[in-house]
Amino acid sequence: MKKEKSTLMIITGLVVGAAAVLLVKYGNPANMGFCIACFLRDTTGALKLHTAPVVQYVRPEIIGLILGAFIMSVCGKEFKVRGGSSPMTRFVLSFFVMVGALMFLGCPLRMILRIAGGDWNAIIGLIGFFCGILGGIVYLKKGFTLKKSVPLGPTEGIAMPAITVVLLVILCAFPALLAFSKEGPGSMHAPLAISLIAGLVVGVLAQRTRLCMVGGLRDAVLFKDFYLLSGFIAIFVAALIGNLALGFFHAGFDKQPIAFNDSLWNFLGMVLVGLGSCLLGGCPLRQVVLSGTGNADSGVAVLGLIVGAAFCHNFALASTPMGPTPNGKIAVVFGIIVTVIIGLMNIRKAKEA
Repeated sequence: MKKEKSTLMIITGLVVGAAAVLLVKYGNPANMGFCIACFLRDTTGALKLHTAPVVQYVRPEIIGLILGAFIMSVCGKEFKVRGGSSPMTRFVLSFFVMVGALMFLGCPLRMILRIAGGDWNAIIGLIGFFCGILGGIVYLKKGFTLKKSVPLGPTEGIAMPAITVVLLVILCAFPALLAFSKEGPGSMHAPLAISLIAGLVVGVLAQRTRLCMVGGLRDAVLFKDFYLLSGFIAIFVAALIGNLALGFFHAGFDKQPIAFNDSLWNFLGMVLVGLGSCLLGGCPLRQVVLSGTGNADSGVAVLGLIVGAAFCHNFALASTPMGPTPNGKIAVVFGIIVTVIIGLMNIRKAKEA
């Protein structure tokens, strides 16, 4: 059974990596076949929650991820409606995870895809991400907890899948209600059907295997368990091979697509992502997938990511290929401080419980 699980995880990673490269081939931005932070940001813009004209498009991959996870959890009898685990704390943590991700210009999944495309700036991000997770592990060892979730009514569990269905209907039948970028990353996308199918497949596999970059590094450090991490190694291998085969691999620090080469802020942005995600219990991909399986806590986290994306573009916190903004630098430092405080406060609560 353990061998079968490991094989499925590796297959999942290979499928995700290959799908990411194919999505770029069919129109997605370079090194952005899948990026949860970027895709939520674009969707937020399409809903006019921010007005940055170059990042507005409802990404069908997000819809597919949630619906794929929902279908798989129902078929596997794993759809369980639970929530109520420190919702406001989760909202704040996920808000700052998005601040860190949009400083770096990518989530942990895109970080791996950027490295597989030859973007060495993402290696600096990986080091920062790992340092953030190590900080989170210190809190976990000291007794950090956001308390247990409790059973909730069915409407709490089906809310996120239902929202994505409505969003898909609007995208297909009433596109005039949405904003669409005419230039920039938001204008670059694979055909809707290809994007949706890719999202559905990855959502099914990610739900089945519990694919999570944060969980992979955390488990490797704490338990010497490399099951989750093997999935991301497979993603890297598949994406690297695909990029080399299709001529997408361009090694170096300079002139990388939708990236900048300020090492300090690439590092600090991903420190915030790693620390916040570790305290949340999963990376942005994992939160999106769980939100489709009845997990209301992850639904709150996804909303925090969405609001974070809106703030980042409404208040000039998000980086551009030219580099980080002054507001973004302040927000990342503030986010690290807030996340550290949240960790300390919940350690004390755990000791009192």
